Amino acid sequence: MANEFPQITNVYNRQTVSLNGKWKYLIDQAEIGDKRKFWKDEQVLDRSELLEYNFETANQINVPGDWNSQRDELLYYEGKLWYQKSFTFKKQNGKRYFLYFGAANYHSEVYLNGNKLGEHEGGFNPFNFEITKELNEQNSLVVSVDNTREKEQIPTIVSDWKNFGGITRDVLIIEESSTFIRDFKIGLKNGSMNEIELEVWVDGEDLNNKIELEIPELNIEETISVNKSGIGEKVLNSDVISYWSPENPKLYNVRLSLQENILIDQVGFRTIEVKGKDILLNGESVFLKGISLHEESPFTHGRSHSPEEARMMIDWVQDLGCNYLRLSHYPHNEHIVRLAEKEGIMLWEEIPVYWDIQWDNPKTYKLAEQMLDDVITRDKNRAAVIIWSMANETKISESRNIFLKKLIDFTREKDDSRLISAALFVHGDGESRFSRVVDDPFGKNADVISVNQYIGWYGSALPDVIKNLELDIKFNKPFIFSEFGAGALGGYHADSLTRWSEEYQEWYYEETLEMCGRIDQLRGLSPWILVDFQSPRRRLPEYQDGFNRKGLISSEGKKKKAFFVLKKYYEKKGLKQ
Repeated sequence: MANEFPQITNVYNRQTVSLNGKWKYLIDQAEIGDKRKFWKDEQVLDRSELLEYNFETANQINVPGDWNSQRDELLYYEGKLWYQKSFTFKKQNGKRYFLYFGAANYHSEVYLNGNKLGEHEGGFNPFNFEITKELNEQNSLVVSVDNTREKEQIPTIVSDWKNFGGITRDVLIIEESSTFIRDFKIGLKNGSMNEIELEVWVDGEDLNNKIELEIPELNIEETISVNKSGIGEKVLNSDVISYWSPENPKLYNVRLSLQENILIDQVGFRTIEVKGKDILLNGESVFLKGISLHEESPFTHGRSHSPEEARMMIDWVQDLGCNYLRLSHYPHNEHIVRLAEKEGIMLWEEIPVYWDIQWDNPKTYKLAEQMLDDVITRDKNRAAVIIWSMANETKISESRNIFLKKLIDFTREKDDSRLISAALFVHGDGESRFSRVVDDPFGKNADVISVNQYIGWYGSALPDVIKNLELDIKFNKPFIFSEFGAGALGGYHADSLTRWSEEYQEWYYEETLEMCGRIDQLRGLSPWILVDFQSPRRRLPEYQDGFNRKGLISSEGKKKKAFFVLKKYYEKKGLKQ
């Protein structure tokens, strides 16, 4: 990560050249690629020469895309794969060029024309390298990607979703001026409905410069001075802002100009805060009518990455009646984040601090902090994002509490304009089998108390016991169910007592939603989960076959009966609390 260039944001509104398409690949299960210098992409020039690899005659694979869903030989492969892409490019004088990856899982090493650009660790965040000097007219780009699971990683060895490997998101070349706007942050000042804070980061040699800002619909035209560190700041005022919300997902064109360098984005303005047990959006209490989502397509059974797949998911979310979507358990691609914002869907974003990671390992904490930094940097201007989640289902311990508190402090320092939460466990009170206590120490520092509960699915109890559930919430804060759910094989019908039937799942949802109506503190739901997804932990033949079946939509894209139960509940439940 030390060799990376600082993250360039707003990539899809910049001048880019796509390197998506067919790439060559070599499987390196024996890890001999480094020793044999695959990254040099050498060619045999003499018939007597010995060279034990050849990208030119290798098989091809699509980028972006996980390797598991594209080739039978890679279905369960975990290890290193070497990618190679040849391309021509004509550089323009005075321009700078950057190689951008939307994500690659998990550890990547990148080489251009035999030169190592750097490395990146983490499977769900963007990274980029400057390639102005290395870029030629004829180019060979070689990338090794290794999805081997290790204890110190995030996520760690054990998780409950498929460990898709590969270059899973877009690969682009960004063209910029010699001095350019690398990043900017804009939004309403905390506690204000009419003050807009702007911060701009410039990169290049001519840093002592001025930036022109325009927001035409707000009649804003301002000049921002950039200091010698390349940072410019300004506070603006407007009394005519139309605030972003699910009912009014208003986005403004924001234009920043630095000489010939122009950057445009579409930005919404809104406030989000908590007051007692309420979540306030633009000062009004809101109920989060949500669902959880993994980044997996039901038709390809691979990692989702395209605008078309994002459109499909958001269409289902809207059909369900949601105003809120939990993107779990890691940062999803930028396409779905931007589309959700455009369609008025509020978002929970999360990093894969999942179950039992190495809480005492400084490297593991550094990784978690970097992942938070990356996703906040990418999505800080997205009005749809209202919650940053620190973790999912982590057991309470002193080292875990310290770890998560450090993440909270880092997040508040980085972005104080959003709420903080995590998906927590509940536990029994020792007196009644139907009583659950919510008292995780994390809640003291969180804005929203969120818990996962599966009474009526795991264990011997049936959904009829849910009516007896009593929650003792020890915090006077907004409470949401970040997860609840039951498995059902799409198309399997029986009576409601039969596990894995759509009728059982339907009954579970009916009982759970009725129970939700008795929780005065409840301010939102994101049941588990919109669509069935693959997991190596789910091995029951006939019913699971490698899939978590808690989706309201099957692994073939068919809606189950519980989908319509939740939809009816949301139709009756207004937006306002």
